Amino acid sequence: MEKFEQHEGVAAPILRGNVDTDAIIPSREMKRVSKLGLGEGLFAGWRYREIGGREVNPDFVLNRPEYAGASILLSGSNFGCGSSREHAVWALKEYGIRAVIAPSFGAIFANNCIRNGLLPLELAEQAIAAIAAWVAEAPQANQPLIDLPGQSVEANGQRYVFDIEAGAKRMLVEGLDAIALTQTHWPVIEQFHEQRKHKYPWVY
Repeated sequence: MEKFEQHEGVAAPILRGNVDTDAIIPSREMKRVSKLGLGEGLFAGWRYREIGGREVNPDFVLNRPEYAGASILLSGSNFGCGSSREHAVWALKEYGIRAVIAPSFGAIFANNCIRNGLLPLELAEQAIAAIAAWVAEAPQANQPLIDLPGQSVEANGQRYVFDIEAGAKRMLVEGLDAIALTQTHWPVIEQFHEQRKHKYPWVY
């Protein structure tokens, strides 16, 4: 999993609350048996003019040239609510999104983000609105800088501090998915098995 330490990028505003996982990737777009290709279906109901079509809607923020190459999303409360589909995170990742900044997140969605190397970053609504206003002045030039080890976002000459659970922070900074995190405990695991071999040899 790709490490997340610092990231500076174009930030696209989708400033609405309760953006659910079906909006992030509609169920009709989940026809693949792998993670690949899901980025095309990201926000399909908003990015394209017709259901199932691929004619772009020029009014949607990710289709606007000034927000080309966006790698950060600015959004409202309860982002990622709804169903637990991990495809929503996979679609965001494949599109190129590294972080979503919102006042709050759906719990399962946030956990899926951490386990896939995408940062769900919580800031107050007023702070997000201020960042979005600054970005809108010149989206390609006014790029927020996220410092995960320092737990801060720098934008518009301001430094916004955010909280993140220590375990989640470690997974992102060190690039550890759930399996890799378990593997960091191999010495303890092997010691446990050796002790069991001596105590219960018939099991082995």
